[in-house]
This record gives sequence, structure tokens and C-alpha cells, in this order.
Amino acid sequence: MRFDLLIMIRLMMLLGLIKCATSELDKVGGKHGWDQNVNYTDWASHQHFYLGDWLYFVFDKHYYNVLEVNQTNYEQCIDRDFISNITRGGRDVFHLTQARPYYFISSGGYCFHGMKLAINVEEPLPASPAPSSSDKTNASPPQIVKHLITPVFAISSTLVWTFLFA
Repeated sequence: MRFDLLIMIRLMMLLGLIKCATSELDKVGGKHGWDQNVNYTDWASHQHFYLGDWLYFVFDKHYYNVLEVNQTNYEQCIDRDFISNITRGGRDVFHLTQARPYYFISSGGYCFHGMKLAINVEEPLPASPAPSSSDKTNASPPQIVKHLITPVFAISSTLVWTFLFA
């Protein structure tokens, strides 16, 4: 019975890894993290956010926090009546579960120092059709490598783990 339970747990882990494999984990602010004097508008303009992605906020929890707010509160740096406080410990993630605009600020006046982020989450892009035979000479390689490597790694690492520890 214990063996069946272990197999069931491993199977659920594998399915969870495959489901999450196409998601991205985006560290907000890049190497700067969530801090003052970072241009988050510029940072976000160089990113693409898709349904299922995760935002990763890295900050000093003794000074800053992360609040999801509406557009008006974002524009005016109002930290009351926020949608949710995602602050847990300074290394916090937020799952983008809907294709829509999201707005985040830090309270305590830090929003006025640039600690605010607005992003637009889009539906994932559909797979592009294969090029016709006449286009193959100038065709670039398909853009599925990014989405294949993670599932292949997830499956292979789970299988290795299963055989080593079963």
C-alpha cells in the first residue's frame, strides 16, 4: 500500500510539473528587485507577461511591501483599499491567473519613489504554423525550444528521482 501511495504522489508531482512547465517566473525589476529608484515602467516594457506566469518580488521586508491595487490607486499611489497584500517575507511570488492589467505598489510613501508596477497579462501565443516547403530555405528554427526544455527536464528528473528512490 505504501508503494502505491508513493507512485501516486510521484505521478501527481509529474503532472504538476508538466502543467507549470510553460509558465515563466519573472523577477520584478531584474537584478535590482523591488526597490526604490528603479524604473519599473521601463523594465516592464521589455517583458511579456502571459496567463500562468509568476511574478517574483525580491525586497527588504522591513521597509517595503507589495500591494495589488486598482488602476486609480496605482496612478495616485493610494495604499488603502488594496485588492491584496502579497507580502509574505521579502521573496514573494504572485500568480498571474487572468489575462488583464495588473497594478502593484509599495505602501508607506515608497510608491512616490517609483515602487509601482503596471503590467498587462496576455493569453499565451498560439503555436505558429509550420512554414511551407517554399519558405524552408529562409525559415528560422521553431520557437518551441523554450517550451520543450522545461517539460523534458521535468519529466526526466522525475523519472530519475523515481528510479533512484523507489
